[in-house]
Amino acid sequence: MTSQTRKASRIDYGLVLTLMLMCLVSLISIYSAQKTGQLDQNYVLKQVIWYIVGTGIIVVTIFFDSDQLKKLTWYLYGFGIVLLGFLIIAPDSIAHVTKGQKSWFTVPFMGTFQPSEIVKVFVILALARTIVEHHDKYLIKTLKTDFWLLIKLGLITMLPLALIMQQPDLGTALVVVSILLGIIFVSGITWKLILPIFGGGSLIAGLVIYFVVWMPDILEKYLHVKTYQFNRIYSWLNPYEYKSDAGFQLINSLLAIGSGQTLGKGYNISEVDIPERQTDFIFSMIGENFGFIGGSIVVSLFFMLIYHITKASLETKNDFYSYICAGVIAMITFHVVENIGMTIGLLPITGIPLPLISYGGSSLMGNMFAIGLIFSIRYHQKKYMFGSEK
Repeated sequence: MTSQTRKASRIDYGLVLTLMLMCLVSLISIYSAQKTGQLDQNYVLKQVIWYIVGTGIIVVTIFFDSDQLKKLTWYLYGFGIVLLGFLIIAPDSIAHVTKGQKSWFTVPFMGTFQPSEIVKVFVILALARTIVEHHDKYLIKTLKTDFWLLIKLGLITMLPLALIMQQPDLGTALVVVSILLGIIFVSGITWKLILPIFGGGSLIAGLVIYFVVWMPDILEKYLHVKTYQFNRIYSWLNPYEYKSDAGFQLINSLLAIGSGQTLGKGYNISEVDIPERQTDFIFSMIGENFGFIGGSIVVSLFFMLIYHITKASLETKNDFYSYICAGVIAMITFHVVENIGMTIGLLPITGIPLPLISYGGSSLMGNMFAIGLIFSIRYHQKKYMFGSEK
């Protein structure tokens, strides 16, 4: 077997096919959104360019093995923190405020760049390395060592989380929290600590909902939550009361998906006005054009994607890779559940895109970087005739 053949055999072609299908669905959906929404830009061409850039990111990432990724982890994490910190103090000419959020850098000839999208992957790397080093140091697990690991994971997550909330970007902050919870779940920390955490998290969530409904002034004063974010909760609970304002998107999203019925109205046919149809609400347009069948195909593609990531995690003997897989699965799963959930009224609207389908360069680059890490697992996986990989 030649060197080129051996390298080719280490590529996960099932994952390649899944990405190609998602790219196709993305371009078809964005073209329909562009055609029926009378948008003023060629988003299809831009998405093609971002997919090409993302493919380049995967190709570069795939050549980094676990040891090299570990060495780069803290540099990447530090770079991400610097980006988020600079975003807060950057002048309007570099980072302007859009819809009450200061989340994007203005990049000449490229549009905008949202650093938090790539920082999410840096956080996954940092959490994975921390767990591996902790377990290598403390071979005998105790309640004390598990609690110390929990503290370290919390501190690593809290710094970027605090900076993201300063933008403020609640949706991305929730994604970071979901990454933390997903990795904690597989970290080996005893359930004696995990159960109180999840219980405490549920209690905090309940308190937040209580304050949003009954005491919004406190959240606005101390957590810098903006009025429009409260309106997203209110419009979710009772969209028709806010149908001319915050509830407009949700009502029209429900109307679009419902009117698509089983097979949809047909490609490039859209009779419902859906704001942000090429980004956050692309699933609503897919439902209108292609109906329940089209929406089910999109969901199935994400099941395929999660399957390939899970398979990579189970096949590797490298714990660092396994924790990376857990973080990527948590990140993508939360994005999919929240995005589709908000379009059908099950969850509040948070402005989270549908991974690899919605238009957006920053989101696509972040997700392609994460997928590149999964490709790297298979590419650098070592097979032994006797024994196992250490």
